[in-house]
Amino acid sequence: MLKEAFYTLLSIYSEDIDFIESSWHEIEKAHQQKGRYYHNLTHLDYLYRCLVLVKKEIQDWDLVLFAIFYHDFVYNIHRKDNEKQSAKKAASILTKLSFDKKRIALCVEMINETKGHSISVNNDINHFTDADLSILGGEWKLYKAYAENVRKEYRFYPDFMYKKGRLSMLNHFLAMPKIYKTHYFFNQFETKARENLKREIGLLSK
Repeated sequence: MLKEAFYTLLSIYSEDIDFIESSWHEIEKAHQQKGRYYHNLTHLDYLYRCLVLVKKEIQDWDLVLFAIFYHDFVYNIHRKDNEKQSAKKAASILTKLSFDKKRIALCVEMINETKGHSISVNNDINHFTDADLSILGGEWKLYKAYAENVRKEYRFYPDFMYKKGRLSMLNHFLAMPKIYKTHYFFNQFETKARENLKREIGLLSK
C-alpha cells in the first residue's frame, strides 16, 4: 500500500518513471538501514493509515504525504539534526517536481515540527505531528513493542544513560496540557497515551 501510494503521488507531478522508481528505492534503502527498529517503513505505513482516517480534515493532502515519506529519511541517533536534514531531502525532491516555494516551505516546517511537536497555526502540521505521536496512545502491546524497538535503536547507550534521556522525554510529554492538538487524535489517543507513558516511567524507574 505504501509503495503504491508513493507511485500514485509522484505520478501526479512527474511522468519520469525512472525518477519515481529511483526516489522510491532511496526511501526503501534509507528506512531499511541496519539499526532501524522503529523508524522504518512500518512506521511510515502506520502514519499513512492514521492520516487517511482524517484526510477530509487536511487541506494539502499531497504535501502531508510527502512529509510522511521523507520526515525520517535521515535518522542517526548520534545526530541532532535528523529532522533538518530530512526536510532538506524533501525540499530537494519537491524542487525537482516544480513545487512552489510556499508549499516547499510548509513541507519543511511540517517535518521540522516532528522534533518538538509544538502546536502550529497550520492544522495540517498539527494533524501530521499528532499522527507521529499516535503510537503513544496505542494498546499497551503495541506501545510496549514501540518502546522496545526505540531501546534497540539506542542499544549502544548503557541503561543509566538511556533511562535518563528516555524519562526526560516521557515526562516532557506528560507535562504538556495536551499531547494531541487536533480533536480526532486527542479524543482517540490522549487518555491511553498518558496511561502508557506513566506505565513506562514506572518500569524505567525500578
